[in-house]
Amino acid sequence: MAARSQYEELARQLSAVGAVKRGLARILPAECPGGSATVLTLLAKYGEMRITRLAELLAVNMSVTSRHVAHAVENGWIERSPDPADKRSRILRLTPAGDELLDELTLRTTEMFAHNLIDWTDEEVGQLNTLLSRLRDSFSCRGTGGCTPGRHSGDCRSGHSDDSHTRTPV
Repeated sequence: MAARSQYEELARQLSAVGAVKRGLARILPAECPGGSATVLTLLAKYGEMRITRLAELLAVNMSVTSRHVAHAVENGWIERSPDPADKRSRILRLTPAGDELLDELTLRTTEMFAHNLIDWTDEEVGQLNTLLSRLRDSFSCRGTGGCTPGRHSGDCRSGHSDDSHTRTPV
């Protein structure tokens, strides 16, 4: 276990991640707030789904999810259609316009990181990705199936099979 001072420094460093998040928000088109970008990203990654599943992946309540979905629908980035298994429910899917916007967001995000991390080696970027993934995994252990501290197995996410809690637009 790390010393207390190491955890205190980690808390200070993670609070600075807000600068990265603000940088990501600045590169989004004005008509596409972060919540909409995340909706598009999740639909691209996991495919069509019900809004209840999307709310799970976003880790927010249904009213927040509904607002994000309504905005994306109004802009033509996603569509809602009846669920063949349950006509009362709707299935959400990306439209070609949503795919196009997501491609633009991915390019903008990639260029932003390439510009700001120009003096980082590929190995350093890879290490950061690995460590951030591990940090996220350590916080993803939830419920009675959670892992023992220090023994994360990856199977403890209460039904979430992978990095579904990522909120970054790409």
